[in-house]
Amino acid sequence: MEYTARLRYLQSSPQKVRLVADLIRGKSVEEAVTILKHTKKRAAGPLHKLMQSAIANAEDRNENVEIDDLYVKEIFVDGGPSAKRIWFTTMGRAFRKLKRQSHVTVKLTTRSDEEGN
Repeated sequence: MEYTARLRYLQSSPQKVRLVADLIRGKSVEEAVTILKHTKKRAAGPLHKLMQSAIANAEDRNENVEIDDLYVKEIFVDGGPSAKRIWFTTMGRAFRKLKRQSHVTVKLTTRSDEEGN
């Protein structure tokens, strides 16, 4: 069975979040949580929280699930809406700044489910 959690409107660019997401793709849940806990990137905190949410979703949907058997089957980062801001500088210049947002989706499953299909 597949368990999903989503994080929407994360105030960080998708490129930066993908760097952290690539670290945990395909890893066991326990290993992924440890990696996120010790990564110093800013996106690691919200992704750690997202992993905890996905684990809680798995426990809620299936009481018999073994957390040790779960692994990160899929994690992907999509771009969200960008807030457009103006940055004023000297001599009458102005530059446009994009404050990018991300949508993150993580899917967990057990190894035995994958072998059965």
